[in-house]
Amino acid sequence: MKVEWNRSTPIAVAAATMLLAQPVFGLTKCSMKFSLSGWSAFYQTAKGSGTITCDDGKSAAVFLQTKGGGLTFGKSKIANGTGTFSPVDSIRELYGNYAKAEAHAGMGESSDAQVLTKGTVSLALHGTGQGINLGFDFGRFTISPSKGR
Repeated sequence: MKVEWNRSTPIAVAAATMLLAQPVFGLTKCSMKFSLSGWSAFYQTAKGSGTITCDDGKSAAVFLQTKGGGLTFGKSKIANGTGTFSPVDSIRELYGNYAKAEAHAGMGESSDAQVLTKGTVSLALHGTGQGINLGFDFGRFTISPSKGR
C-alpha cells in the first residue's frame, strides 16, 4: 500500500489522532477511604461509610454495604480502608453493586485486599483491622450516596 503525502496529510493525521484518543481524555481517577464492620455465620453482612475523591475535584460521602453467603464465620472491623477505582467518565459510575468473592482467615489484627468488579468498573480494596474470621464467601459490595445515614 502506498501512502501519498500532501499538504492536508498532517491535518488528517492530527484529526484522526484526536478522534481515536478522545475516549481517553476526560476520564477521571478516583479513590476511596472507608471504614466497615460486620459479622458472618454462613450469611455475611457488613456496613460502613467512606469518602470518594476524584482527580477532577469531585468528591462524595458514601454508604457501603456488603452481603453474601458461603462457609464463613466471624466478626471484623476495618478502620482505615482504601480503595482505587479504574478510570471512569463520572463519579456517578462508581455507585452500584460490585461482585465479590473472598477467602479469609484471621485472628486479632489482620489485613485484607481484594478486587471487585461492576461491569467495566473495577475497585481494588485494601484494609487493615481487627477481628476473628474463617471461611469463604460470595456476594456483593454496594456503594451508594450517603444521604445522611
